[in-house]
Amino acid sequence: MPNYYEKVYETTLPVVVLRDIVAFPSIASTFEVSDNASITAAEAATEGSSQVFLVAESTPTTGEPQVAGLYKVGCVAKIKQSIRTPEEKLRILAEGQTRATALTYKMTGDYISADLMCKTVLLDGTTDIVVDAYMREAITALEKIHKFLPHISDEFIIAAKAIKNSSLLSDFITSGILVKTSDKQLILEEFDPLERIMLLVRLLDEEHDLLSLEYDIHKKVQENLSRERRDYYLREQMRVIEDELGEGDNETEEYQERILKARLPAEAEKKLLKENERLSKVPFGSAEASVLRNYLDICLELPWNKKTKERTNVDVAKKILNADHDGLEKVKERILEFIAVKQLTPELKSQIICLVGPPGVGKTSVAASVARATGRKYERVALGGVRDEADIRGHRKTYVGAMPGRIITALAQVGVKNPLILLDEIDKLTADAHGDPASALLEVLDPEQNKNFRDHFIEIPFDLSECLFITTANTLDTVPRPLIDRMEVIELNTYTSPEKLSIAKNHLIGKQLKRHGLSRRMLRITDAAIEEIIASYTREAGVRNLERAIAELCRKAAKKIVTDKVKRVVIDKDDLQSYLGVPRYSSERIPPENLVGVVNGLAYTEAGGDILKIEAAVLDGTGKLELTGSLGEVMKESAQIAVSYVRSIAREYGIDPEFYRTKDLHIHAPEGAVPKDGPSAGITMVTALVSALTGRPVRHDIAMTGEVTLRGRILPIGGLKEKTLAAHNVGIKKVIIPSENQRDLEEIDKTVRASLCFIPCSEVAEVLNTALLDTPILLSELARPKKQDIIGDMDSIAPLGQTAAFEDGCEHYGI
Repeated sequence: MPNYYEKVYETTLPVVVLRDIVAFPSIASTFEVSDNASITAAEAATEGSSQVFLVAESTPTTGEPQVAGLYKVGCVAKIKQSIRTPEEKLRILAEGQTRATALTYKMTGDYISADLMCKTVLLDGTTDIVVDAYMREAITALEKIHKFLPHISDEFIIAAKAIKNSSLLSDFITSGILVKTSDKQLILEEFDPLERIMLLVRLLDEEHDLLSLEYDIHKKVQENLSRERRDYYLREQMRVIEDELGEGDNETEEYQERILKARLPAEAEKKLLKENERLSKVPFGSAEASVLRNYLDICLELPWNKKTKERTNVDVAKKILNADHDGLEKVKERILEFIAVKQLTPELKSQIICLVGPPGVGKTSVAASVARATGRKYERVALGGVRDEADIRGHRKTYVGAMPGRIITALAQVGVKNPLILLDEIDKLTADAHGDPASALLEVLDPEQNKNFRDHFIEIPFDLSECLFITTANTLDTVPRPLIDRMEVIELNTYTSPEKLSIAKNHLIGKQLKRHGLSRRMLRITDAAIEEIIASYTREAGVRNLERAIAELCRKAAKKIVTDKVKRVVIDKDDLQSYLGVPRYSSERIPPENLVGVVNGLAYTEAGGDILKIEAAVLDGTGKLELTGSLGEVMKESAQIAVSYVRSIAREYGIDPEFYRTKDLHIHAPEGAVPKDGPSAGITMVTALVSALTGRPVRHDIAMTGEVTLRGRILPIGGLKEKTLAAHNVGIKKVIIPSENQRDLEEIDKTVRASLCFIPCSEVAEVLNTALLDTPILLSELARPKKQDIIGDMDSIAPLGQTAAFEDGCEHYGI
């Protein structure tokens, strides 16, 4: 056995961490470091002795190195050269000197340093037969590996043979041949030269066996390949590897087992077994095999039999709905009815409900609340902008990139066959050359048809009858009539100011306080402040902008608490301007004087109700009719009808019958940038024209709405609740409505209904007699509205002649 002598000393050096490489004594190595600690350590070493401790990471990281992730054994090296790269890395050329063991790692400023025990074990210089034998074995193993690794140069082999020192030979071969960092580290950690060369020989033999096996596999694959199947080279190689490992190809058996365990309907099971048989006959990696695999996976992910247990307790469901939302009584009542019937008739198929209303009134959120109340899982399908029928029904699976439609995808994601599926923004569907998605929804939303819904991708009927579908829309104008016929439409109307106040106090404020890390003790927003936000900072049908304003108050309050060190912030009405800025909206009020040709109309918009003033001017001219104010086609037709009707009653109201030839008429709807349309401004236009042509002022405290015919009849209109709310907000006291709309008064908010006097009219003459000041010439007595028809609840406008004030008011109106 050889004789040894050791050279041992201790020192402390900066640590440079290596990633995926290992440095060895007497071997020059070039590497890059990117972490700040290693760069700082290298620079510190360069300023001194240039010596550093090069150590690899046991657990490679991408960020700054951690002491716990470093090996204990490394190499002391001397930095020969270091260069900064454009990527802010440091490229280092270093030459290893000796092995060293880190006794302790510690932080020295911005870099890691180590207390080292440096140790070099040397042979005594005499020749030993054991050492020579192992060195020859190492060279032999290297030559064997060289056959499988042609990239190793002959010069490397020649250089290895020329080395007579066993320690240097081990380190030289390890640094150039071994691939794994862990194997290199094993060689570095072996201080004994003999043990080191023995370990190297063993690792080289293992590497040779692995390379030999890979070569045999490659050779078998080459032998099995035919000229026609050269394109399947990689797939054949994988099969041979599986054969060598003893695994084999059991993919189709697994699919068959999954299909049989799924307890599918007979038609579905037959179809999937057939597709699985096809899969077993096609090449493993072919395009068709990928299509079949994808198809089987998606079909088996569908919840063919899995369901959630529904909640049938009406009282519990009612508590959940009331806790989540204020108002929305129609929706809540309909859901509770459904739950009650489901309790009595469990086999009842689910209904399709359509929630229609302006933005921000809670259509989407109430659907999630309904899911909680019924105990169903919830999945939302956004339909806004969908214009391809395949989005609903899916693509044929033969197409590249084919996938199921959104309905089947939603069921696969939710994992049960009886979820609540929200079809959001159904009115935003559009049709193009790829088909009409709204037509594809006809089958989905028909309880009699959707029990056998066929998606183009899965090609198997799937039962949707247990799903509870809820759709939402801002308007039904763009929804096809057959689709509307399949849904039960529930309208969500504009919130009144008291309702918004309640929603803000019970829901929005608490939600935003939690989101901003505040509590009610830290921030208090008074009711007066909330009412001012509703009136002066938001103008909407829903509460989205109100919630944004509350969120802004929370942010400003949080900043004040943090920066000013206050414990509590109270925001009142007078404080809002300092938090939210100048009010965005001024309180629109009716003019204090009665004007000629100016009438207060009422309009319904997506944001709720609004006052729509109509102005008419009569000018000398040749009978032209000017219409301005961004009027739509229907509204322009209403203006033409109004002119024709005024011509028919001209003599009765003392109007020159030739006015349509000698006068130009100009009808204008202010706020010209806002598009306006609809027939409900008909009586407003007639009143404005008659006022302008006769010079008779229109009462400023009256608003009106109604469609007019050429014979002067007044037809019913929609959106009465929103329109009357707008009238109430601006201080209107009396509203003229079509007689047929009296049935809608029950839906109007009680507060609004109590503050307004409703005057139902069926003829235009009744409107003119009520709205115009001064008694007209040749007034027909039959055209006066009857006192008993006037509806109101306040003493000042009491109905049915209940007070003297009301009698005086009727006499003043000529009633």
